[in-house]
Order: sequence, then C-alpha cells, then structure tokens
Amino acid sequence: MSVVSYSRKVFAPVTELCRDVCHYCTFAKSPRTLQNPYMSPEAVLETAESGRANGCKEILFTLGDKPELRYRVAREALDELEFATTLDYVEHLSRLVFDETGLLPHINAGVMTQDQMQRLKQVSVSQGLMLESSSERLCERGGPHFGSPDKAPSLRLQNIRWAGELQIPFTTGILIGIGETRKERVESLEQLAELHSAFGHIQEIIIQNFRAKPGTKMSTAPEPDIEDLLWTIQTARDVFGPDMAIQTPPNLNNGELRRILDAGINDWGGISPVTPDFVNPEAPWPQIERLAEETSAAGKVLVERLAIYPRYIFPESPFIEPHLLSEATKHINSGGFVRNDDWCPGIAADLPYSIPRSAVHARSAIKSSVAVAIDKARRGQTLGDKEITLLFAARGIDFDDVCSAADELRADVSGDSITYVVNRNINYTNVCYFRCGFCGFSKGKHADHLRGKSYNLGLDEIAVRTIEAYARGATEVCLQGGIHPSYTGETYLDICRAIREAVPSIHIHAFSPLEIWQGAQSLGIRVSDFLEQLQHAGLGSMPGTAAEILDDEVRANICPDKIKTSQWIDVISTAHQVGLKTTSTIMFGHLDHPRHWAKHLLLLRSLQQKSGGITEFVPLPFVHPQTPIFTKGLARKGPTFRESVLMHAVSRLVLHPHINNIQTSWTKMGIEGAKSCLNAGCNDLGGTLMNESISRAAGAEHGQEIPPQRMIEIANAVGRPAKQRTTLYAHPHESDQSNFARGDLSADATHGSHQTPSPA
Repeated sequence: MSVVSYSRKVFAPVTELCRDVCHYCTFAKSPRTLQNPYMSPEAVLETAESGRANGCKEILFTLGDKPELRYRVAREALDELEFATTLDYVEHLSRLVFDETGLLPHINAGVMTQDQMQRLKQVSVSQGLMLESSSERLCERGGPHFGSPDKAPSLRLQNIRWAGELQIPFTTGILIGIGETRKERVESLEQLAELHSAFGHIQEIIIQNFRAKPGTKMSTAPEPDIEDLLWTIQTARDVFGPDMAIQTPPNLNNGELRRILDAGINDWGGISPVTPDFVNPEAPWPQIERLAEETSAAGKVLVERLAIYPRYIFPESPFIEPHLLSEATKHINSGGFVRNDDWCPGIAADLPYSIPRSAVHARSAIKSSVAVAIDKARRGQTLGDKEITLLFAARGIDFDDVCSAADELRADVSGDSITYVVNRNINYTNVCYFRCGFCGFSKGKHADHLRGKSYNLGLDEIAVRTIEAYARGATEVCLQGGIHPSYTGETYLDICRAIREAVPSIHIHAFSPLEIWQGAQSLGIRVSDFLEQLQHAGLGSMPGTAAEILDDEVRANICPDKIKTSQWIDVISTAHQVGLKTTSTIMFGHLDHPRHWAKHLLLLRSLQQKSGGITEFVPLPFVHPQTPIFTKGLARKGPTFRESVLMHAVSRLVLHPHINNIQTSWTKMGIEGAKSCLNAGCNDLGGTLMNESISRAAGAEHGQEIPPQRMIEIANAVGRPAKQRTTLYAHPHESDQSNFARGDLSADATHGSHQTPSPA
C-alpha cells in the first residue's frame, strides 16, 4: 500500500507582527491588537513541552517578516529581550527548545540573508519559504502582494537557491487562486523544479488553495474550486515526478481528502494535536485518527515523519547538523519515518500488536505489486532488489499478506513442528582488538570500566563448562568470542581438542568467519587448510555470524576493520567445500536500510544455490542500548517490531526453496516476539543457550536460558508441536538426552562452573 506521511508538530507563532501587507493574510496583526509583540521564552517552552507530552517530534516556528523594520514596539521588545533582530531571537528559541525538550525545530522565517540561513541551519533540521508565485505581476498596484517587499519572486527564489547551496532541507510551494493564471502556476513549479534539480534540497512542495478571510482586502475574492486544486496537484506531480513529496493542507479541504489523494499528493503536512493552525485559525486540524481513516479508505497508509524528510537522514549527512542528526536518528525506522511503537529488540516490553496466523483479506481482481512478488517467491523464483525492498515496506493489509504467505510456505516446506536444540553458549573471551560499533560485548584488554571486567577463559574452564552442559542434556556447545590479541589459529585448535577430550560425543558449533579468517592468517595458511585442521580437532559446524550486513557500504560505518563481504562469503564457501555446514545470519536495524537487506538475502540465496551448506537463516535484530554506535548518536534503536517480523517473513519467501529453516532469536525478540515470528514463517526457536552473554552485554533483558519444557510451552502456545533437534537438524538419539532435556530442572542444575575465569 502507498504511504502518505504527516508530521506531528506543535506551532510556536513567535511574533504576529510583519512588515508585509499581503491582501489575503489574517496571521499578521497590528501592534495594538497584541498583548505582547513576541512570545516569551517561557511561553515557547510551555508550548513545546505540551507538544512533547502529546507525541510531537517537531516544533514549527512561524513569524512575520522583519517586524522590527516597521514597528517601534518590535524594536523595543527585542531590546528588552536583548536581541538585535527577530531572527536572532528565533535562533535562541530554537536552541532553547531543542536543548530542553528534544523537539526538532522547523523554521519559517521569511526572506533572509545567506548568513542568517546558515546560522539557523545550526539550530533547525529544516527551513521553509513559500514561493507562492513567480509572477512579478502580483506585486504590482492592485495585486495581492503590493506593498509587501518580501513577496518579490526574485528574492524568494534567491532564498530557495541559497538553501540549496547551503544544503538545507527546504519546504516551499505555491498559493493558488490569488490572481495568477494556470500558465503562471506551471512556470512557478518549473522554476522550483529547476532549483531542486540543481541542489536536491527541496523536500516537499505545498499546493495551498486560497481561502477568502473576513477583514482582508480579498475577503470577497473567488476561491479556487476543487477541480482547479486537483488540476494543480496533478500538474505538480507531473513536473516533479514520483519521488517528490506533494502536500495539500487537509484542514482547508475537508470533505475532499479522497479526491486530493487520488490526484497525487503523498503528504498531509504538519498536524498538531495541541495548537491551532495560526495561519488559518478558522480551519481546525482534522483528528489524526480520522485522517488515517480517510487515507486508508483511499487504499493508502498514513505514517508519521519528522520535520526533516527520510532521504536527508543518514550518517554524516551534510543536510543536518550532527547534534540534530543524533536526535532525529533516535526517532526513525529503517525507512526514515517515525518509529510507530516503543518496542525495541532485547528490551522487555509488551508487543505493540499480535501477528495473526494466515490472515485472509478481500482483494481486488487486480493484483498489487506485493501480491505479485509473493506469488513469484512462492514459486521459488528469484526476486529482484526492488521487489524485496517492496516486501520490506509492507504495511496494513500488505503486511498481513506477507506474514501469512510466509507462514503458509513454512507449513508446506518445514511442516508444523517447531524445532530447538539443547546447547550451551561458551563465550571464551570478551577481549577484542576489532572496533565494531554495534558490539556491546567486546572490549579492549584493559577496559575494565566498560560493561564489566574483561576475561579470558582457560582450556580447563572451557572443558568444565562442556561437561556441565552435557550432563544437563546439551547436544551442542556453541563457541564464539572476541579476537584476543594473543589468539592464533592454534588457540582455536586447542579449544576444539579440549572439548573433544572432555566430551567426545558433543557437537562443536564454533568460530565465526572472522575467527576463522584471523586464525588462518595468524598461522600463515589457507583458510581451507585451517578448516580441515579444525575438523580433525573436532569442529562439527560453524555459525554464520560476523555477517552483520553483507554490504561494504554499511560495513565501512559499523565495522570498518572487520572482514569485507567477499571475505565472509569466501570463508563460508570454503567451509562448505571442506564438508562443514554453517548457519547464516543478518544483524539489522542500525545504519542499514531495506535495500541493504535485499542485497544481503540475495547473496545468501546465491551462495546456497552453489554450495547447499547453509542449515538455517537467523535474523538478529540490533540490540542498541550499550553499543558504541548508539551511545554516540549514530544508530537507530534497532528495528521496529514490524521490521523485525518482516525480516523473518520476507527471508522465508526470498530464500525459498534453498534455505528451509528460519530461526527466531528469543534473546532478541523476547518470548512473545518469538511467538509472533513463529506465525510469520519461522520454524525454529534456536538453542536453550545456557549463559547467553553477547545480547545481554548489548543491553538485552530476555534472560540467558530457556529450558526444553519452556520451548515446548512456547510451541504449544502457537498451536504447534515442539521437536528437539541436533545442530544439523537430525533427531537426537535417546541416549544423548539427559534429565535436563526431558525437563528435569532440579535446584542442583546451575549455570556455569564454580571456577573463576582467568583474567584477560
């Protein structure tokens, strides 16, 4: 379904004094009608706090043009406030509101100098100035802009050009019905399109229809009818193409919203649950809930955005100052729109909604693009990047359809059983000399003040933990750790030998492609030779972690010194060649976007087609709280719940028929979140884990272990049977299942050993 956006904002009319005398305006007032020439800082903060309490992310500063040049009372008020100009005061208020409330300022300050625009860029995420019309004729005697020096089209076009040169995300548009011709409207739009083509900075075009207001010189002027408005919207869409946000104020066009949507708009502008439209106070805002209903009735989905549009929010964006970018990033999802729930991976919280099993909706005879992509995937055909990205954008009915299709495909391919493995995690060291920004687990050798003490388990301790795991029914030990500066390939070989000697029959699932690559490098041998040595020492299979996002554009930002995409593929491919099975993963929801996810999935699909060595795909939603890239303000708060569920569902569709097992990580999704994923294409719950520590170090709150009986309860809760498996998806022999595997959780069954890890 197509997306229509809006910004939840609060309005702060800093001053209603203005030196211009536009003949249709009721915003500008004379000094004698105002109690105060300017809003006080206290009043602005009170308004901002009210907006923040009502879910607003934006504060819109509206004001008249340079009132101090016309009114003595304005100059005196500014003197008392200790500011030289109105714009100096706006700059102060913007900084104050952001520092105190975190609201993101958008400033409509009229015509400015280039220096003033640059200064306001330091304290706002976007700015705006309506062109209204490029017709000089409207400024002549008798025209609506006569006596308004700041409405000169040349000045306004120059400001919009300066905004482009300064890389300021900018809002502009035209006002129709004030005496211009249709030809002049087209010329205005074309001039704006030319500026946007040069600088790429215009984030939205407003098509606003004139409304006659009592008490103005144009109170009896005819208003443009709905057909005229629709023609102008369609023309704007033709001029700017499909990627531009076209906006028309909904409060000025009550009763015609469906037709306006059909004409080509995709944004409703700013809607405030707190303050009125001070420019059009006679026209109240529609309730956001009603706006959502109207949008849905047109076959579209209403989504919230920030004052700055998604395409300008990215790491090191030149369009927004770093401190403002950090705050904006906290609020957004992978598409750059506002997160629609408070759920975050790893954090104990209620789910925003449940995922029904196989929801069925009435559809038109004409298949949507989403339905076409689903059908193609179910037939086992390879989807293109754009088709996969489309599936990741699914909302509303499309979202339900993607989840249902994935669940039905899961039933066809993997059956109804929900599998799990009884295993133990052994993270042998948290010391690492790599600097991955997403990692809350690893640390420098002497960084004892960060996330607990550093440690390095000895071989005896690893052996003891393996014996304990086997005694409690584990068929697998899963080993991963940081890349300790003293580790070589021989270290990993010794670990395998110690485990094999301690418990000969246990499956060793160990060492990420990064560890394999580093181990081979340290020994000066080929990866294939090192893998064969590890096999001989007891290695049974490998986790396909360290993949993060298989796109070097993203890796350059989140793990610049880690192995590249090609190296990860090479290690995994080589493992398959020497007879080692691997899992595959994605770690998503940080600085990445759906286009990167699509590329990642297609790489895995291609790899599996060639080698057939991947046992399962495991989506790992980014857990943010204790990670460097989040604490530095660079990353999002992990994926949203919708995005997390979609990753599981879409991967089922995209990887079919080559990877048949899709696993959900209960440490990241939580128990209830995992249940949702089991209704959206997943057939595996992963491991019981015992001592999971990597997610917890990043801030996850979902515990360290789930016993087999709890796995059975989770499966039963979604109406399916549970089935214990081995690492390689075989049925474990009865002799390998101890009391723990049958659910005997005695008080003597404890986590970990009683020995103390050796210091790192």
